[in-house]
Amino acid sequence: MQTEVLKPDTGGIARAASILRSGGLVAMPTETVYGLAGDARDDRAVARIFEAKGRPRFNPLIVHLPDLDAVRGLADVGPEAEALAGAFWPGPLTLVLPLRAETGLSPLVTAGLDTVAIRLPAHPVARALLAAFGGPLAAPSANPSGRVSPTRADHVLDGLSGRIEAVLDGGPCAVGVESTIVGLDGPPALLRPGGVPAEAIEAALGRPLILPGDPALPKAPGQLASHYAPRARVRLGVDRPGPDETWVSFGVPARFSLSESGDLVEAAANLFHILREADRATPPEGSIAFAPVPETGLGRAINDRLRRAAAPRP
Repeated sequence: MQTEVLKPDTGGIARAASILRSGGLVAMPTETVYGLAGDARDDRAVARIFEAKGRPRFNPLIVHLPDLDAVRGLADVGPEAEALAGAFWPGPLTLVLPLRAETGLSPLVTAGLDTVAIRLPAHPVARALLAAFGGPLAAPSANPSGRVSPTRADHVLDGLSGRIEAVLDGGPCAVGVESTIVGLDGPPALLRPGGVPAEAIEAALGRPLILPGDPALPKAPGQLASHYAPRARVRLGVDRPGPDETWVSFGVPARFSLSESGDLVEAAANLFHILREADRATPPEGSIAFAPVPETGLGRAINDRLRRAAAPRP
């Protein structure tokens, strides 16, 4: 795959929106860093974000939206979220909010959680792309996982050339550090320092944030040993399921299969949907048995989530 470099003009933005609508990935400039954007409603596009970055776990991704009305369609926006939105959006602030039902978002975006991280970027190119695309964009930083975040288009190409369809070259990012993340699914908590100072957020809220190191701060989403757990018990590495088990195959046809062809991108895209469907099909005393998935590429992320689903319940 050859990665296109697009100008941030009307033609370039239209081309980028077309790529996104077809399930492709486009690195876009924001005021913080370049983000690797994909359609947040498209399971396969979101799975490809993880694949392109070599991201070892399905951590929640930030959803980028154009305005507060779009946010209200995805999340419950309480008074504190309204206050912070009025003070800092559009801008380098991400809010973690309770997820509404039936949003159409891929569950890979939220990593199967009941919260969603949302930001309204201020960069004019990002805003133009959101308007042209007409939907939510999932966009972590546009760099290989663990590498330095990109603040110029050539930084993106250094790490992701050949792995993604295009880069919109909007020049250097003005802020240059990632957004501040504030959790609002409970008492306001600083989950990640970033482009908006914590003191400014506290001033807008009129109350202190729970800060890192505070014992009241919840663990980061997805870090609990038992997580993403269905109702039924889960067994892993199963080639021959028992009579009371719902089998989820990999690489062979079955009623439930992560990927009959053994495609890890397809398996990642299907993971949370299949987990829910298999859970509904499993009798009360039964269990879900997953076939082995290779511990390579996206297989590492799939197995991480499956191990958490199978862990002993607290």
